[in-house]
Amino acid sequence: MSSLLSPQEAADIRGEGLSAGAQPQPGGIFYGWVVVGCAFTILCIAYGVQFTFGVFMPYISADTGWSRGALSLPYSVYVFVYSALGLISGRMTDRWGPRVVLMAGGCLLGSGIMLMSRVGMLWQIYLVLGLLAASGMSAAYVPCNATVVRWFTLKRGLALSITSSGASFGMFIFPPLTTALITRYGWRSAYLILGSLAVCTILGCASFVVRDPEKMRLHPDGAARELLLAANATDVVLSESFTLAEAQRTGAFWLLNIIFTLTWLVVFMPMVHIVPFAIDMGISPFRAAMTISVIGFAGFAGRLVIGTLSDRFGRVATLGMCLLLQGLSFASFRVSSGLILLYLAAAVFGFSYGGVTALFPALIGDFFGRAEVGAIVGFIFALAGSPAAFGPLIAGYMYNVSHSYSTAFEMSAALNLAALLLLFLLKKPEKLTGRFTKANDYSHSE
Repeated sequence: MSSLLSPQEAADIRGEGLSAGAQPQPGGIFYGWVVVGCAFTILCIAYGVQFTFGVFMPYISADTGWSRGALSLPYSVYVFVYSALGLISGRMTDRWGPRVVLMAGGCLLGSGIMLMSRVGMLWQIYLVLGLLAASGMSAAYVPCNATVVRWFTLKRGLALSITSSGASFGMFIFPPLTTALITRYGWRSAYLILGSLAVCTILGCASFVVRDPEKMRLHPDGAARELLLAANATDVVLSESFTLAEAQRTGAFWLLNIIFTLTWLVVFMPMVHIVPFAIDMGISPFRAAMTISVIGFAGFAGRLVIGTLSDRFGRVATLGMCLLLQGLSFASFRVSSGLILLYLAAAVFGFSYGGVTALFPALIGDFFGRAEVGAIVGFIFALAGSPAAFGPLIAGYMYNVSHSYSTAFEMSAALNLAALLLLFLLKKPEKLTGRFTKANDYSHSE
């Protein structure tokens, strides 16, 4: 029976406290997949709405006279606030469970988006988008992914890839939907419709989310206890989950922070500026908005493919591939001069960005276990994600100065290359792995 488990899986299972009172799934669909479906839908709505800001920007600018640089600043505040509050939402998820956190977040996010329909002064965008909507958004990514980590061990990569692909699917369907709404009803009414959709959908899905399988007397993956404890037949040293404080005392924790800071610093730049960039090339607003959809569709594929590959070949190897591709995508944006190359660069960016996002919580779960995964994911998301707020702002400033995004794209490619080089220094904390210390030691297939 031990041949069914790889050393990585065995180490994860043995360190995550299987309860003798829990039961295997009696039949039918494992409830963890229901949790995955709900998390997928929540992230689809939340991120779909979030990434329409670049679609709204030309219309808001034309209506109000506010420059792209001026509009980039409140969006940067939004990214900073929602990333920073990930630490709080992670702690709240560990303490109170994901349901109440997701419901509160849905109300805040939807309310902020709806109130965007009423803004008449620039400072109001800082309030309703940069504070209210951002507070709600912080209660989406971390609770959804941290909860899925708790439900799966053997199929963690697959489950998280499906979950995180919701964000990419939202990026695919919402830009053309938003463009159609703006064309027919105006940008203010479009915001009102999207905000209402966010509130209703997130509240409905959150009501079905359960904290962990033990709450339903189940094991992770719905597997029998005997199968999971087959790790005893291997020579993997008994592992334990880390608390947040214990994780912070490891070098891997801080190196992961640096790696994700470098790559996330620039990921929001295309979301905000790629539509105006395309329009500047003479591309129609509808086809320009479709660039976001290309990113979303490719990201959907990337999250599914990369998450599944990481279960077989390891998180670190697949993360390295994604960082390389993301750097190449920014280099391709730099030389884009027409629609075909623009869409190709957007596809590579979406695929790699989606892969990085899917790997992040899976890598944290593998390195530090399930016990305080919400707090650990939230802390790293807050520390590494907050600087992403400055990416769109820097790009907007560079454009205002030079009337070109070339330098911004070059900087983005260089930062991803730096993250890739640092990845070679990453080692898994010894507490979890015993003699399997190097990250690549556990990256082979079953």
